[in-house]
Amino acid sequence: MIGLHRVGLALLVLALVGCSGSGSSRYSIKQDHGPSGHVDLSHVPDAVPRDEPKSRGGNKSPYTVLGKKYYVMDSALGYKQRGTASWYGKKFHGHKTSNGEVYDMYGMSAAHKSLPLPTYVRVTNLANGRQVIVRVNDRGPFHGARLIDLSYAAAYKLDMLRQGTARVEIEAISNTNYRPATQALHTAPVSSVSQPAAASRYIQVGAYSSWSAAQSVKTRVELLLQGQKVDISKREGVPVLYRVRLGPLGIAANPSGLLGQLAQEGFADAQVLDLP
Repeated sequence: MIGLHRVGLALLVLALVGCSGSGSSRYSIKQDHGPSGHVDLSHVPDAVPRDEPKSRGGNKSPYTVLGKKYYVMDSALGYKQRGTASWYGKKFHGHKTSNGEVYDMYGMSAAHKSLPLPTYVRVTNLANGRQVIVRVNDRGPFHGARLIDLSYAAAYKLDMLRQGTARVEIEAISNTNYRPATQALHTAPVSSVSQPAAASRYIQVGAYSSWSAAQSVKTRVELLLQGQKVDISKREGVPVLYRVRLGPLGIAANPSGLLGQLAQEGFADAQVLDLP
């Protein structure tokens, strides 16, 4: 799944020695993994870009890991690249990241070898079009040619946990060019997806693990947006999800206006979907 990474630079050498088998590692778990039981992370909010100074820790340049020297970029402005993403979980949960913060596997964060800390990036899974926005606060991955290491929650939202890795595009963003991430449901590469007709456009208000929660949201949305059709669709699988959707929207519908109304009622994660 993932290789050597996720260590504060001050403890880097010690951690690598521990992982080699001589001495004791600061990690109590040898093989990384996710939570022991199912956790619904579909509504974990993405990171929202804001102006932050560079962290005091984790920005030393150059730095060396496993005999290889890495250089930290002066600025993330204009950074955009494609490569392989992996994820890291419980083994590193609660331990310090390279900039001195505490890693939370249920938060929207990531590790990168050369971006300044912190940097906000949009990550797109090229296999299904799903997107997340994460805050890079750690160094890694130092395994093979992998480009970025995502938190467990970010990997969950990109639907890449089972595969362990995914081909992604990452783009540095700021509060000036920020737009919310999308959670597309198509399976074709994003570069080849054509826009369907407006009649097949929906707004997904949310996805819930229980029917009662979905029904409660459906009732709230119907009261808020009277005259709009709201239904619940069940997605089979593990986990089962009940998705509350608004639509199909007519040609005269204003998705942006509807999204704004939903956001004011606490549904900030609502998103436009184009379905066949």
